[in-house]
Amino acid sequence: MLSHTDRRGKARMVDVGEKPETERIAVARCTVRASKEVIASILENENIKGDVLTVAKLAGIMAAKRTGEIIPLAHTIKVTNVEIEFSVNKRERTVGVKATVKSYGKTGVEMEALTAAASSALTIYDMCKGVDRSMVITDLALWEKKGGKSGHWKRVTPD
Repeated sequence: MLSHTDRRGKARMVDVGEKPETERIAVARCTVRASKEVIASILENENIKGDVLTVAKLAGIMAAKRTGEIIPLAHTIKVTNVEIEFSVNKRERTVGVKATVKSYGKTGVEMEALTAAASSALTIYDMCKGVDRSMVITDLALWEKKGGKSGHWKRVTPD
């Protein structure tokens, strides 16, 4: 049985009341693929809407803190830290987004990390769409989680 369904298969919120509090950490990543003009505007901080990466970082932090309001059945949790990192690759014309979310509580922060990464990427798209509407946001995935009953999990990538 899935944790978010009852015996009849109906959606339900998981009761985490009896779970122990532990440190929870999750890391999510995604990639924005864009034109060389968009990448140049980001690197040279010449976007008409302002500093793209700073605004995208703030959007990711805000999204992580509000995940319980955005994702049905997600718990509203006390996020203790959110870090958003970007890696701009001029040659490949990409912006890598990495979101790390921490909490000390009864449930994990995977959804908060995924929501933060996605929101940061969407903000990059929004701020740069005047230059290139053909941008693509791709490869949104959880890369690592720590804490709770299931312990430590890390995505295995082929060599």
